[in-house]
Amino acid sequence: MQAGPKSNARPTRGRVVMLVDNGVHGDSRVQKAARSAADAGWEVFLLGIRNARSESDNWWIGGAEVRLLRVPKPLHRLPRDYSRSLRRPLAYASTTKAAYRVQEIKAWQADLFERRVRAQAQGGGVPAAVGRAAQLPSRAAATALARWVRLRSGETRRLRKAQTDPEALFNRLPVRFWQRLLGDRSWRRLDPGLWDFELAFRSAIDELKPDIIHANDFRMLGVGARAMLRARAAGRKTKLVWDAHEFVGGITGRADNPRWLPAQIAYTAEYAAYPDAVVTVSDTLAELLQETHDLPERPAVVLNAPMAPPAEADRDVPDLRALCGVDERTPVLVYAGAVNPSRGCQIMVEALPELPEVHLAFVTMNPNGDNQFSEALRSRAVELGVEDRVHLLPYVKHWQVVPFLSAADAGIIPIHHKPNHELALITKYLEYSHARLPIVVSDVKTMAQTARATGQGEVFTAEDLTDFVRAVRAVLADPERYRAAYDKPGLLEGWTWEAQARILDEVYSSLLGVPPAGGARTPSARRPEDERELAGTSR
Repeated sequence: MQAGPKSNARPTRGRVVMLVDNGVHGDSRVQKAARSAADAGWEVFLLGIRNARSESDNWWIGGAEVRLLRVPKPLHRLPRDYSRSLRRPLAYASTTKAAYRVQEIKAWQADLFERRVRAQAQGGGVPAAVGRAAQLPSRAAATALARWVRLRSGETRRLRKAQTDPEALFNRLPVRFWQRLLGDRSWRRLDPGLWDFELAFRSAIDELKPDIIHANDFRMLGVGARAMLRARAAGRKTKLVWDAHEFVGGITGRADNPRWLPAQIAYTAEYAAYPDAVVTVSDTLAELLQETHDLPERPAVVLNAPMAPPAEADRDVPDLRALCGVDERTPVLVYAGAVNPSRGCQIMVEALPELPEVHLAFVTMNPNGDNQFSEALRSRAVELGVEDRVHLLPYVKHWQVVPFLSAADAGIIPIHHKPNHELALITKYLEYSHARLPIVVSDVKTMAQTARATGQGEVFTAEDLTDFVRAVRAVLADPERYRAAYDKPGLLEGWTWEAQARILDEVYSSLLGVPPAGGARTPSARRPEDERELAGTSR
């Protein structure tokens, strides 16, 4: 197999190029897959996207090299952002132009007012009267033009509102037209911005000459498929693995762009036939993917389970209770992961008046007001007078998650009913399990079924405050009853990343016709660069 740039100069079982449409930080599944594949003897390059938070373009996760690429996005601009519309011909070509013209007129009027005040300050007399008279045409012109600009600006706002209404006829017709004309290729007209990823990644992939391309999620599926086709055209036997993290048809569309979701569905459908192997996050999603895309084989299931810590990693674990400023007797409920309305975190704050001794720990990215949803939780806590019991904490490194969370009394998953929320044991469920926490979970299908079957937690009706309070009181009243579920033989052993890594290694090995590694190696010791890894519990 090829020896790549910055190679560790050791024999490898093949070169794997992993693709992800984020900055790698906070994506624990991608981090763990890269590290464990390198530990199993694969030469791994992980290509992601540089963003404003990226501290470096290049570092290592164990034996896997991370490279972040700059992705210019000129094609992400929608036609409505720079073109006129016959629907409202008086509207400006863009909201940016409208805002500029409004401010320009305001500045002109402010300047005229300043000149008038200065003239008044100079006193009366003929010169002042002449000065005021000289300003009359300018003031009249400014007033008239301001009315004209306000009219056009209003037309622009009304046009944009109509253009973002998914039920509007003028929005539905183009989508249907392109779908009928081009079928699965319709994404090229509905969301040409998907090409921006292709144009940014293609050279980096081709230069590495991978044996296996591992495309994470749907945006990278098309990028990986085209790279695989180019490699085979050049005479190489490159294989493609699609790692489907979620069901595209179950994603919530974008309120400001009715074309976006149909485009992503078409894009995924066009390229779903190209992978040589598909892996996904749950049995439920595996069945759905096979049925939806008519896959010849059922996708392999690789749970997003916690990873055993690297060597010497346990000495630096932060103390959750110390960060919250509470002692061992204080009940603490923990939520780990992204905070947004569909995750249901608001109900936890709303319940605090009914749970007078309880503290909440939200372990989330950007906890200190950089996230509008985290800030909303803080504001609501202030309104309820419980702000001293709500603690917003930052992510820890992914190998520290389980021991960090274990200091809490229960793990909370208050997620709302959404198609993708029904399909998987999400990351935090498995992390809570390894932390041996009683779990309070909403009645989303897969997780509710699991909690009831194992006895490790209580299920409540999603968005039902009264039922949520009941469930929390139940687990706090008898936590050992729920913790006992973790003593069942084989339960936690199957929910480890090491077990899942063996499945992924078997997929890789079967594609290249080489023997599997026979088990994951001991996690490699941390490098200084690994300090950039943050836990990702958002899925």
